[in-house]
Amino acid sequence: MGRNHDLDARFWDGVAEGYAKKPVSDLAAYERKLAITKSFLSPTDVVLDVGCGTGSLALELAPHASEVHALDFSREMIEIGKSKARDQGVHNIMFHQSTLEGSDAFSRGQFDGICAYNILHLVEDRPATLELIHTYLKPGGFFVSSTAVLAESAIPFRPILAAMRFFGKAPPVGIFRARQLLREIEDAGFVDIATPDVGAKKTVGFVTAKKPS
Repeated sequence: MGRNHDLDARFWDGVAEGYAKKPVSDLAAYERKLAITKSFLSPTDVVLDVGCGTGSLALELAPHASEVHALDFSREMIEIGKSKARDQGVHNIMFHQSTLEGSDAFSRGQFDGICAYNILHLVEDRPATLELIHTYLKPGGFFVSSTAVLAESAIPFRPILAAMRFFGKAPPVGIFRARQLLREIEDAGFVDIATPDVGAKKTVGFVTAKKPS
């Protein structure tokens, strides 16, 4: 039986306002990730931000790209993102409310780059999502991901998160190691896979890769 995506979306709708106000937990590491991500960008690039949340990353990338598509299945997250873009006078972000798998807005080889911050540990089928990201990239396009790799911690996250999920306090979260994520990215067809040191905790997997030219 597959996951109830409507239930998952309602969870994120319910926390969207608080999520938007929550400060970045490790600002120094986040800024290093941003700098690396922006270094891949050219002014003519069309970029996709998968799991965009309230649009923070998309807004950071927008001045450095021609067009940014921001995707999230939470209606409230998307509405907050649109509001932030309007308030900041940013006009080159297109927001889409959908899952990546359920969207018909994108086509094969459409994007110069795809970013997936804080999302791959939340998707139902990570290998399938990675394969779809690979499909949507142009040859030579870049992929950047920052993902929770909670199996790297000594804390027993699996039972903790299961209990939180039971009481409606957490979404479904995948528990896996960094090496598994890297293997899945490679299996999806990516090359030049790297794990730049951004000074983040060991439970954060920051990865850059490219689709072969």
